[in-house]
Amino acid sequence: MNITVFDDLEKLYTKAADTFVDLSKKSIQKNDRFVVALSGGSSPKAIFKLLATQKYAEQIEWNKVYFFWVDERWVPLNDDKSNFRMTDEALLSLVPVDKAHVFPMYAEGITPEDYATSYEQQIRNVLGDEGVFDFILLGMGDDGHTASLFPGEAVLEEKEKWVSAYYLKPQEMFRITLTAPLINKAENILVIAFGESKKHALNEVLNGEYNPALYPLQLIDRKQGFEFFTDEKAKG
Repeated sequence: MNITVFDDLEKLYTKAADTFVDLSKKSIQKNDRFVVALSGGSSPKAIFKLLATQKYAEQIEWNKVYFFWVDERWVPLNDDKSNFRMTDEALLSLVPVDKAHVFPMYAEGITPEDYATSYEQQIRNVLGDEGVFDFILLGMGDDGHTASLFPGEAVLEEKEKWVSAYYLKPQEMFRITLTAPLINKAENILVIAFGESKKHALNEVLNGEYNPALYPLQLIDRKQGFEFFTDEKAKG
């Protein structure tokens, strides 16, 4: 695992965008495609906006990139809370992606639980039964959660399913998420967490006792290909 501490968020975003470009080139050269799972939130949005600029966009073979999501609130794709909508507005609508390679984590007329099963099949259709993403972008909440793997939820115990949907009582809404077993298969994982509000959870995740029920990001293996981008406020 590599931890990089930045003194400026613009440098962090730039390094993240550079990482996306570099990994896309290596993956496309090796496998003729780049299969990613993306997170929502303000940090990814800043990275996506960079990738949509000419400097970055012209370096990526967009028609060979496959887009999945790490997690999603169970809301329509045009909802303000939708991670897909944010990604589409910041990036996908601005670059020449193949729409057949875009897999939103929501569909009308189906329960979130049934769509979790369908979404796992969509992943298998692209990645096969090995399920190895080329790149997964993760964040971390102030409580140590990542994706929709929240403290104390049963989804943290999942060992078989690649995708799970459940009702998150504190938010009074359904969430759908990739599970830790699937995320851990990925070739490359980048976690972004910065700011004073993340300091306690980040310290526990990196240096505390192993307690993923309380700090779910600990479920993600710190193996080769695992990168952590943070700042001095969070790292201390």
